[in-house]
Amino acid sequence: MSTAAAAAPTGSLSKPTNLAINGGTPVSKTAVPFMQTALAENDINQAIAVLKSGMLRAAKKCEELERRFGQMTGSRHMMTCANGTCALQLAYEPLFQPGDDVLVPAWSYIATVSMVVARGGNPIFVDALPDTFQIDMADAARKLTRKTTAIAATHLYGCPVDIDAVQALASKHGLKVIYDAAQSHLATYKGKGLGAFGDAVTYSFYATKNLGTGEGGAISCNDDALAAQIKALRSHGETDKYLHTQVGYNYRMNDITGAIGCSKLDRLEAETQKRRDAAAKYDAIISKIDGLSAPRTTPNATPVYHLYVAKMDPAKFTCTRDQFCEALKAEGVPTAIHYPRSLTRQPAFKRFSDAQGHPPIADKLSTMVFALPIHHGLTDDHTRTVGEALNKVAGAYRA
Repeated sequence: MSTAAAAAPTGSLSKPTNLAINGGTPVSKTAVPFMQTALAENDINQAIAVLKSGMLRAAKKCEELERRFGQMTGSRHMMTCANGTCALQLAYEPLFQPGDDVLVPAWSYIATVSMVVARGGNPIFVDALPDTFQIDMADAARKLTRKTTAIAATHLYGCPVDIDAVQALASKHGLKVIYDAAQSHLATYKGKGLGAFGDAVTYSFYATKNLGTGEGGAISCNDDALAAQIKALRSHGETDKYLHTQVGYNYRMNDITGAIGCSKLDRLEAETQKRRDAAAKYDAIISKIDGLSAPRTTPNATPVYHLYVAKMDPAKFTCTRDQFCEALKAEGVPTAIHYPRSLTRQPAFKRFSDAQGHPPIADKLSTMVFALPIHHGLTDDHTRTVGEALNKVAGAYRA
């Protein structure tokens, strides 16, 4: 594997001639696949079996997925639903009230916070840690208000947050805790599944997730009364046939989706280990490239690498993060930016950020992070290509 290519001539550092983006030969003419979402033959067969049965609504396959996934995540109750955003809404509604302040990450996918606002809550934006990218619980403690009743924390990129710190703050101040584990199927903390912690945990089964069914989601909890309330909310507030004790929604999954999920669940542990193996190879590559940082893991946590998000120090290069990624793409290595702006920079939350300002670490991450291809289908050739491209682009743009 080649390392950094020859330096560009003096005065042309902005356009190194060795890079493919500037006319040089790419590391690979075939792009490394960024993700792998294709269904296996058994996934398709299981979905067809449901179609042939005529039982398309939520039934035995959704129940099987709930039982098996609940056991794998360490939760007493698992309830499937239409998608991960619905899961958040179903979890939030019983656990806090309109007007409550809710501590939320400034660095996360928007759904974690948008459903707080949809519930009528006031998001209190908490900064991120610069190495794990997870919610900074020291900053959360500083931002408590008299109206704070809950914490909504994302297990981001497949890495658990510092659950001990979250639960300690919640216990001290009587706060409810909702964990968004949309990206963290089978991640663990101190050897336990994420469903063992908090008041509720939500999951997404969107097509690109580690357990991807196309659409779908789930909520887990360990409280019988809360589970009953969420089940009622999921289906029009119905507690008996045509008896509706509250206003609810139609957020049920269907058995076609459930069948795909059950089939994919059979190989989820093996596929997760392949992600971890690929991440370890990336860690080794990036550790030798000055100016790039591999993602750090929360102590006591075992991540599942839904995304492998590296960090670039712009001071070490003559290009921006976006230019760096464009150069990688030309070499055959696609990337993605998760995320191009922090949540306080989203226009949808302007009325909150105008009052609160912009947490500085989250703001900074938006110009530094980039995701490399990560999935169970990566080969040794793929990771070698990624390593060669990273070294080539970093060497060409070295400050």
